[in-house]
Amino acid sequence: MYRPDDPHWSFRIVQDNPLAILSTNGTDAPVLTHLPMVPDPIDFPRPDDPQNRLARDRRLIGHLNRANPHCAALTDGIEAVAVFHGPHGYVSPTLYDSEIAAPTWNFTAVHVRGRIEMLHGTGTTLDVVRTTVTALESRFGDGWDECGSLDYFRRILAGVQAFRLHVVAVDSMAKLSQEKTAEVRLKVAAALERSERGSRRELAAMMHATTATQATGRASAISCTSDSASSSK
Repeated sequence: MYRPDDPHWSFRIVQDNPLAILSTNGTDAPVLTHLPMVPDPIDFPRPDDPQNRLARDRRLIGHLNRANPHCAALTDGIEAVAVFHGPHGYVSPTLYDSEIAAPTWNFTAVHVRGRIEMLHGTGTTLDVVRTTVTALESRFGDGWDECGSLDYFRRILAGVQAFRLHVVAVDSMAKLSQEKTAEVRLKVAAALERSERGSRRELAAMMHATTATQATGRASAISCTSDSASSSK
């Protein structure tokens, strides 16, 4: 698949799309939960890394309801994968110049593999909840201040399990029709821009940036290279 060159790209995908799918091994099958995860403020930002690289030895934090069966499967040191889906959308063959073609799905995603650290104590759990709320509200909300709800937060903490994911590896993917000509990529991006479904307009913006980068040879936020496993669609 296509791997973004920019070391900051993965961090931005996680920031902009914090609802992760957390996957761990269960007794009989993998166990998965949708939950928001955000960068641990201990690691982001760091003076020695202004690009905020999401890489090995960095950390993400999250929390889930103790009533969730997945909670029982989480233990210190267990390996986990957090999947973050970025903008994506269907690409119809009608957008290609050839009558012989196949449809495809353009997408962006980040897979973060790491080890779970269970966090305990009312103060620590409250810190994780507040950090998560602050990160999400500042990026997606309207400036709500949680201070007036802290007593409510404390009352429900007994039912909340906080955790930290220590990053071992990050696998980033950005399939944006890079194998097509610039003319076709712009045609696909224009069609996505006209759509009001899902995140297609955001996907179109990424495709425009990639096309411009490939045309000029400059590095950019979503400059990508392909490996031998890249799609031919």
